[in-house]
Amino acid sequence: MKKRMALLLACSMVLGLTACGSGGKTETKAPETQAATTAAQTEAAKDEAPAATEAQEAGGMDAIIEAAKAEGELTVYGSCEEEYLSAACQNFEKLYGIKTKYQRLSTSEVYTKISEEAGRPSADVWFGGTTDPYNEAVADGLLEQYDAINAVNLIKDEYKDPTNCWYGIYKGILGFMVNTEELERLGLEAPKTWDDLTKPEYKDLIMLSNPNTAGTAKLVINTMIQMKGHDEAMAYFKELDANISQYTKSGSGPSKMVGPGECVIGVGFLHDGIYQILQGYDNIELIVPEDGTSFEVGATAIFKGATHPNAAKLWIEYALSPDCVDHAKENGSYQFLVLKNATQPEEAAQFGLDMNNTIDYDFEDAKNNIAQYVEDFFNALGGTADDRFKTE
Repeated sequence: MKKRMALLLACSMVLGLTACGSGGKTETKAPETQAATTAAQTEAAKDEAPAATEAQEAGGMDAIIEAAKAEGELTVYGSCEEEYLSAACQNFEKLYGIKTKYQRLSTSEVYTKISEEAGRPSADVWFGGTTDPYNEAVADGLLEQYDAINAVNLIKDEYKDPTNCWYGIYKGILGFMVNTEELERLGLEAPKTWDDLTKPEYKDLIMLSNPNTAGTAKLVINTMIQMKGHDEAMAYFKELDANISQYTKSGSGPSKMVGPGECVIGVGFLHDGIYQILQGYDNIELIVPEDGTSFEVGATAIFKGATHPNAAKLWIEYALSPDCVDHAKENGSYQFLVLKNATQPEEAAQFGLDMNNTIDYDFEDAKNNIAQYVEDFFNALGGTADDRFKTE
């Protein structure tokens, strides 16, 4: 195959973080001087809260940078593509002189890992990846609330968690990537709708990611349930399963298989397809489903119990700024950015990605029920025993 181209927080040490979500499994580690924010707090603590906020405002970014540098280290779990993750971490270290380590994991892998660590996470922050697993972590009390100064840069409030446990940095549309040469060779038309994917002629030609490891697949499950209803969606997945050749570990896995012809139709985020096209695979066509689709909000968050909480706060501020997100397109990530002061990647618009043909996605239903929906998905398919779920 031809390949031609390639703060509002002072972050002072006297202030702690407030645990997000309904979990509440571990007590907040703030000092006694911190103003409590729960309904059970005393009236005296309530009275102290405005003064604490004023102190935070007075310190601003200078205070959080100073406190972060005093900690000197940060560990990042990244669920975006590794090229962007690496560049973002290297730039953060260069800007602030804070030693920054990172590991690339799919979103569901991160969620599983921090769930097992139960408030003693081996990383400080989460960067990139769709918000369905983030919302699961919020519900379990695994993320920390942080009122970010740079949240004012967000285009809309819908691009952040209502309790400030995560903040959006980009969004990407869900769709199909097809190998036009293989479709022509097989004498097949490209699918135009979600229902088209179940046509018998596509048997063994489709790849989808594994919801046990990929947030992308969880978004697909939620999307079908919200478009079709629960029972009809489960029947749909059982029918679709007959055409799936592999359930990949990462959400971007199918996109990487389409150009070389190892997969004829990949289901995933279309910005991953843009990357492959710009790598030289001009045999890839991007398809936004005609019957509607959904979009991810790629996020960033602080883990509850982070070893370096002040460096983690600084990371959030950094992630919500052009210093971070404007480097995405330079490192193979072409998502639409959700910050007012960011520079949108021209590539996303050039490839005709339509962000208007999306459903009114119910984030609350997804947050509250995705664990059950994933279980129902595997029950509908009869489990994960076959080799197609043996991820790369």
